[in-house]
Amino acid sequence: MAIILDKTKTLFTLQTDHSMYQMKTGRYGVLLHTYFGKKGSIFDYSYLVTYADRGFSGNPYDAENDRTYSLDALPQEYPTYGSGDYRGCALKVRYPDGSFSCELKYKGYEIKKGKYTLPGLPAIYETEDKTADTLIITLEDTRRLFCVHLYYGVFEKLDIITRAVCIENHSDVSLYLENIQTACIDFLYGNFDFHTFYGRHVKERTHQRTPLAHGIQSVGSTRGTSSHQYNPFFILSEKDTSEDTGGCYGMSLLYSGDFLGSAEHDQYEQTRCLLGIHPENFTWCIKPGDSFYSPEAVLAYSDEGLERLSHIYHRAYRENLCRGIWKNKRRPILLNSWEGVYFDFDGDKLVSMAEEASRLGVELFVMDDGWFGKRDLDVSGLGDWIVNEKKLGCSLHDVSDRIHALGMSFGIWFEPEGLNEDSELYRAHPDWALRIPGKPPVRARYQLLLDFSREDVREYILRHVCQVLDSAKIEYLKWDLNRSLSDLYSASLPSDRQGEVAHRYVLGVYDMLEKLNNRYPDMLIEGCSGGGGRFDAGMLYYTPQIWCSDDTDAIERLSIQYGTSFGYPVSTMGSHVSKCPNEQTGRMTPLYTRGIVAMSGTFGYELDPGEMTDEDRETVKNQIAEFKQYYNLIQYGDYYRLTSPDGTKSWHSWEFAAQDGSEAILFAVSLQIHPNGPGCWCRLKGLKKDRIYLADGIEYPGDVLMNTGLPLPAAKTEYDGIRIHITEI
Repeated sequence: MAIILDKTKTLFTLQTDHSMYQMKTGRYGVLLHTYFGKKGSIFDYSYLVTYADRGFSGNPYDAENDRTYSLDALPQEYPTYGSGDYRGCALKVRYPDGSFSCELKYKGYEIKKGKYTLPGLPAIYETEDKTADTLIITLEDTRRLFCVHLYYGVFEKLDIITRAVCIENHSDVSLYLENIQTACIDFLYGNFDFHTFYGRHVKERTHQRTPLAHGIQSVGSTRGTSSHQYNPFFILSEKDTSEDTGGCYGMSLLYSGDFLGSAEHDQYEQTRCLLGIHPENFTWCIKPGDSFYSPEAVLAYSDEGLERLSHIYHRAYRENLCRGIWKNKRRPILLNSWEGVYFDFDGDKLVSMAEEASRLGVELFVMDDGWFGKRDLDVSGLGDWIVNEKKLGCSLHDVSDRIHALGMSFGIWFEPEGLNEDSELYRAHPDWALRIPGKPPVRARYQLLLDFSREDVREYILRHVCQVLDSAKIEYLKWDLNRSLSDLYSASLPSDRQGEVAHRYVLGVYDMLEKLNNRYPDMLIEGCSGGGGRFDAGMLYYTPQIWCSDDTDAIERLSIQYGTSFGYPVSTMGSHVSKCPNEQTGRMTPLYTRGIVAMSGTFGYELDPGEMTDEDRETVKNQIAEFKQYYNLIQYGDYYRLTSPDGTKSWHSWEFAAQDGSEAILFAVSLQIHPNGPGCWCRLKGLKKDRIYLADGIEYPGDVLMNTGLPLPAAKTEYDGIRIHITEI
């Protein structure tokens, strides 16, 4: 039973295969959080809560002279602003009289079979096994103007608990949300480390582990997207937690806009974690009778280290978040035109690239930026989604037909949200751009953004995108966004609702992507935002793969893909082999190494194959054959981070192991070359200790490979790469 209720104590216990989560209605009707961690006995864990007279910590009015009951010190399930709790809050509401103080009391509950859904928002869904359960706990504010419905989705086999919140206004006045966090977890004790994933454009999701000190540590975005700079996913771990030992907690937000994730270590050595929409660019008017739904968060716990936590998220996102035919179908190996030719091409050049690629075994050719409107540089044309037949020298239909005649599929790049001032669309509808009246707008890449909070704007763009998609046989769409949001103002909203623009924009993106998925169910859609600027779980609901980074340098990609792997499966990571010297770094990296790095993702190429040597062409043919051979093992096996790519070891290595332990594949890249250097052994994972395996022609017991390790050959050159397939005999 996933949801267990003790009615006598109003005690709720949620159980997955390996974790447990508990809440209880305490004295005076406050919902307390009592436990989250390793699955154990069904017991009232509120015995851990300490009640004491806390100086300068107020007491609820209902408590009368009970000074031991203070919300400033108690673990709460959904803390509010103005309740006497001075820690970070999950909810802040502005009332019609201008006040903010809000207190919530328990009202009731509902238990349902199956998983709840969220209107207009991505969410983990139930598959055919029908093993999810839903708990809805309702709280009411003491002024009786609104209710807060706390949603919990319990997936026992996936080992996850999902969270969402609905605010329902049942009064006759409008209320204003100033802050709504999806999830709060209060820990009564613990000496934790805070794992976050920071970066910048072309250097996304670098893993950072810092001790959690007194105060508030947070990551977030106010850029309108989840951003290159921080990711809406973090981990709280015990101090001694490693990849395969120790306890750790994950919090992941299914949202592609402004977010805030925080961990606060308070005066009583307690820790509060919050995750939800960033309040800085957010205010939402809830009119009488209306409701507001928060984005969903996914919580997970592992008592077997970080790799187990990652495996939980990998499985859940691969199987219960990504949708459509491409969820479990082998993705085509593609060639993207961007780094091969940039804007400098015509139809004949594209077809000639496709001809060369088809001889190598590439299955999909993608025409990137530059095919529409007045678009020979990135300073004009965005918004004018009309094929530039003069530049191509033919129609899009002709290009597609010629590429299909080679036995390949055809894909195309769009940036539906972008808008250049030098465009026919902007000249006709300047009010459709996000910009503040009377103020010069902030430009980025010499472009503005369309107001995707407006349905009329989205419908116009959708109509023109579909006209292009319907004009030729197109099996793949790359959806890009190449700047952050600014000048948040919509001409369609009154002044008191401009705080809704950022969130409405994200809802608009989701709405358009949902319509594209419904209209073109067989099309593979890849997300992108200058690479990894919108690499988040929310986008995976609409696009089963996302361009991981605009940085295509294989050595740089080691740390980017390493950091991304903590919360996301490799089947979602767009990764390509690019030319050398690399466009971003000028680095020379062996083609073989570039291949094994790109294989640990969706795999493709980003170069002009006509410029390759005969030797390189043979290498590419072998890479493609190998990727097809090992596709299921790489995409659906368990992923292991064997070493960190921080350069402290001579080899950086990672592994994919079949879930039944029957085979594994080891990849490694040399980061340091030392003359007369020491030997190197790599301890494998995911094998069966009592079985015999063949690796590099030598037989090894499974426990030897995992406990002692597999010897790696001495690197011959800088950035040398190796691949070793390990099979059970």
